[in-house]
Amino acid sequence: MTEFERILARRIRQAKGEEPADFVIRNATVFDLATGALLPGDIAITGDTVVGIGERYDGADILDADGLVAVPGYIDSHVHVESSLVTPFEFERMVLPRGVTAAFCDPHELANVAGTRALDYFFDSAAKMAMDLFLQLPGCVPATPFETAGAELSAADLAPYRGRSGVPGLAEMMNVPGVLCGDPGVLEKLALFEDRNIDGHAPLLSGRALNAYLAAGIRNCHETDTRAEAEEKLRRGMAVMLREGSAGRNLDRLLPLLTVAASPFLLFCTDDRNPADIRSEGHIDAMVRRALAAGCEPLAVFRAGSWSAARAFRLFDRGLVAPGYRADIVLLDGLRSANVLHVIRNGRRVTEALFASRPEPPSAAAFAGSVRCGRIAPEKLAVKGTAEKFPVIAVRDGTLMTGAEMHRLPHENGVLRPDPERDILKCAVVHRHGRNTNAGAGFVRGFGLTRGALASSVGHDSHNLCAVGVSDAEIAFAFDALAAAGGGFVAAAEGRVLALLPLPVGGLMSDRPWPEVAAQLGQVIAAAHSLGCPLHEPFQALAFLPLPVIPHLRLTDRGVFDVDRMEFLTEGSK
Repeated sequence: MTEFERILARRIRQAKGEEPADFVIRNATVFDLATGALLPGDIAITGDTVVGIGERYDGADILDADGLVAVPGYIDSHVHVESSLVTPFEFERMVLPRGVTAAFCDPHELANVAGTRALDYFFDSAAKMAMDLFLQLPGCVPATPFETAGAELSAADLAPYRGRSGVPGLAEMMNVPGVLCGDPGVLEKLALFEDRNIDGHAPLLSGRALNAYLAAGIRNCHETDTRAEAEEKLRRGMAVMLREGSAGRNLDRLLPLLTVAASPFLLFCTDDRNPADIRSEGHIDAMVRRALAAGCEPLAVFRAGSWSAARAFRLFDRGLVAPGYRADIVLLDGLRSANVLHVIRNGRRVTEALFASRPEPPSAAAFAGSVRCGRIAPEKLAVKGTAEKFPVIAVRDGTLMTGAEMHRLPHENGVLRPDPERDILKCAVVHRHGRNTNAGAGFVRGFGLTRGALASSVGHDSHNLCAVGVSDAEIAFAFDALAAAGGGFVAAAEGRVLALLPLPVGGLMSDRPWPEVAAQLGQVIAAAHSLGCPLHEPFQALAFLPLPVIPHLRLTDRGVFDVDRMEFLTEGSK
């Protein structure tokens, strides 16, 4: 008899009650996501697997769950761990106690900085973590050819990782034009994963273009901003991810679609959520509570929180609390209130002892020193022009979409100036990976600064230095502060750093415990608000300013870019 056959025999005996179960959750009420029924009784667990529900079981270890509701462990269907600003081990310390037992991670943030070294680091981390961190291989490093990243990943670079355990498929295919025009490099990546899941990234895509995108084998999208857009994608068989990040928030707009009928095609994801928001609001658990408070049917909500993602990613061993399924279980104080009281992961209680039992995390020291640019002179950020109208990027709170506006700007000696009184500020993106000396500059509205500047080494997805401020001099000072810190977030004014969050791991993540990072983030956000910024999360908004795959206007190290027309409106300095 093989070892697995012995495990099966043991499961069967314990399910039949012939011997005590390893672990019994007593007097729970299981919420059945197949029928919507509430099933009172015990939950018997052998090792990492549920073997019985609804009956009375004896167990070597017993947890009294009288009055509590058991649902499957939550699954984040799309997340960039780097956007939590902490390492994978600290990420799970934040989210696993909140009921998130699995997540589908796209490590393309660090991959844009460090290439395959980033993939190796994430695989090493995932293998040692208590939760399941499934790694979708980055499909677009860089996101487009209109920016300069720190690395490039071709299909040949990804191929050796394809067969690794924990690789469901290809991460978000942001290069929509590359798909639609049949770019050979894009087609090679799509073909490599033709029998796996391929994540989408298709804001505003519609009609025949959407048909063509889906015909390439892409199965889902987390960049859906309106109900009408979501309905069209659903009608074409595309899974739609309801997202509640720190900057990109479409949950409330899309909640009317969350019905029992549509729930198999609706998934929850966070995409980019910072530790301060996780600490104060929650993670997937917060989305569950929001949806329930909005009046959505519990069966639809909890399917979107687990079962739907499990099916979409072909994980047939989870998504239900039922015999034969993985013992990833969340115990709630009630079906409607949905506060997490206990979490079971692989049949083990999530406690400090579980975290202490993990192996040592892989070292992140190799990703230090990633900001490789010299001092940025204010003159390098100058935008030449006169009184004619100039394109201005419009940022709005709660959405990653930007507006495209034209404004007449003040000018002096042939150089355009910002106009803070009209909330028109200077913005800049400077290459920081040592491959060139590019600097793109433009103007933005929506940040509301009345003095100073904000700067970040997190600039999706190539992660160059990006900043917004009331003058070139203020921006240059903030850039210098970032370089000295090795990356991070900074708020500065009048030649003084007001607050700094260092992110030495690739300029993206801290090496400190998550509560410390959350506190530092709160300080730097408060400093940004003190400068006049009204945005909920100014640094997330700043980080998405350079991303040239989301309409309508963006700024990269090469200049102001029109996403709709796929062309540069201005040229940056070199």
